[in-house]
Amino acid sequence: MSNIELPVWATVYGAPSGQGKIRTVPDDFMVIENLAFEPSGAGEHAFLCIEKTGENTDYVARQLAKFAGVRQRDVSYAGLKDRHAVTTQWFSVWLPGKADPDWREVETDNIKVLHTVRHARKLKRGVLSGNSFKLLIRDWQGDREQTEQQLNAIKEGGIANYYGEQRFGHAGHNINKALALFAGAKVGREQRSIYLSAARSYVFNQILAARVTDKTWNQAQAGDYYVFDLGHSFFKTEQIDEDIIRRLASKEIHPTGLLWGKGNAELSSVEQAVIAEHQALADGLLACGLEQNRRALRINVSDLAWQFVDDTMLSLSFTLPVGSYATAVLREIININA
Repeated sequence: MSNIELPVWATVYGAPSGQGKIRTVPDDFMVIENLAFEPSGAGEHAFLCIEKTGENTDYVARQLAKFAGVRQRDVSYAGLKDRHAVTTQWFSVWLPGKADPDWREVETDNIKVLHTVRHARKLKRGVLSGNSFKLLIRDWQGDREQTEQQLNAIKEGGIANYYGEQRFGHAGHNINKALALFAGAKVGREQRSIYLSAARSYVFNQILAARVTDKTWNQAQAGDYYVFDLGHSFFKTEQIDEDIIRRLASKEIHPTGLLWGKGNAELSSVEQAVIAEHQALADGLLACGLEQNRRALRINVSDLAWQFVDDTMLSLSFTLPVGSYATAVLREIININA
């Protein structure tokens, strides 16, 4: 079975107009989680808002469990965050009938507890309204006027909702590990989940790239499924009427692409073609029992602002819905060197 190499997926606003380096130091890539609800202030679960630098999410969760004297499964978080960044994210620790320990004692040079509050239920995966980013691109070179035009276009029209390359591992490693898994290789439970996610995300990106190439990533097609902005429920329509066109234009709804798995949903011709082209991945995902779902092809980029700090540094800030990637914004304007 031949290995899959990651392609350069089609961009929306022309070729990137510059190049530069990201994550030169952790402070260059800052992420802040935005909870989708307000903790109540009372309950068995201690919620901690933590700023971490150069540490991965699982490591912090293990440290919290050890410090609080609880099982690791009693510590929850809403999402994984990159190690090579400064991230502010939420954790919950189940402490039934127990008072909070002095959380300041868990702090290190790289872990800071910013805020604590109680809540009745544990923190569940994905219960965020989105993530806010502050990024610095160093060693920037390019066409400043074109970059500004592309950023204005992103602000107005949103971006193609690609999964970021970090989803696939170095040089697509996780996709090829998925192929090995489908061929019978034994892997641990956690790695299995990573490889399955990579395989399905790759198929989605291929579908999205095809829609970007034919300029329908943000346009209505007969039989499309649509998702509400910042929502999860989707609907299908066979007819493209004025209401659908209006709601798409206002970015109230977005076309969706297939997350492959078991199900009876009718596939578009683009989706059928991509599944046929990647039959080994598709068959493997079915055999592993994944269920069909859908993901927005387009997302809005909220609060987008930028500044050329000097001739070689560009700073950006913006907010994305949960599950979307800052690199999907960056890839529209720069070729990333690091």
